[in-house]
Amino acid sequence: MKAALVGDGGGLLHRARRATGRERGSDAVVADILDFAAELRAYGLERYGEPAAAAGLAVPGIVDERHGVAVYAANLGWRDVPLRALLAERLGVPVALGHDVRTGGLAEGRIGAGRGADRFLFVPLGTGIAGAIGVDGRVEAGAHGFAGEIGHIVVRPQGTPCPCGQRGCLERYASASAVSEAWAAACGDPEADAADCAKAVASGDPNAVRVWQGAVDALADGLVTALTLLDPRTLIIGGGLAEAGDVLFGPLRDAVRRRVTFQKLPSIVPAALGDSAGCLGAGLLARDLLTTGPTPTTPEVTA
Repeated sequence: MKAALVGDGGGLLHRARRATGRERGSDAVVADILDFAAELRAYGLERYGEPAAAAGLAVPGIVDERHGVAVYAANLGWRDVPLRALLAERLGVPVALGHDVRTGGLAEGRIGAGRGADRFLFVPLGTGIAGAIGVDGRVEAGAHGFAGEIGHIVVRPQGTPCPCGQRGCLERYASASAVSEAWAAACGDPEADAADCAKAVASGDPNAVRVWQGAVDALADGLVTALTLLDPRTLIIGGGLAEAGDVLFGPLRDAVRRRVTFQKLPSIVPAALGDSAGCLGAGLLARDLLTTGPTPTTPEVTA
């Protein structure tokens, strides 16, 4: 878990981390979140003379932002947890709940790599692949909170089975975990990961180049499908694979360019905020509620 106090200007005033504690069960994770937030509030009161005016919380899985409910998170064992109400009761301030990738995408779109873009798509390449669809300074959640699940676009029909129940999903080929798995098998080292593959690509290892190009091609196929549907002005790539820099972005830009026909090619840029994006995005959601209040299209309490 990562937490921060965020100032009015968007700066991170204080940051903290702690283990999720999921091995103790789903209820323990919720209790840890509430305790962590209360400690952060107390620190702000002691350090700055007043508590935070609002709080934001970003979590993985399926999130009902309007009602403030963590609908489902497989890794945490959550089903229909009313996190927003629980945190608001504990802190006594407005609270908003957001999806972790959409919240990070909000920060990248407003104050990070997509700043100034009226339409953007944020795609972090981590253990899995999700996406945040940015429209005029906000991030689209969809009718049921599922918008942006680009990792489950099928790019290789009848391909590798995915835990979602489909076969050939993008994240089974182009996520950091997928590249790690493929490279470990190719090089014979079970401890090898995607970062090792990127280094081997940079040194010209032909096996690494083959594995890497396979991931890049799958990613380009998924991204072209997304940009055909969404027509973003800026495409922001983040997550662990993006840390490879030009080893990723050079071939990826080429692969996307080769695939577009009538579509307008967006700017393809690395994310700028790193692992601060989630905390900054939660702060932005909180500030939005303080300045505009809840509306039919935004969460009713801050995040």
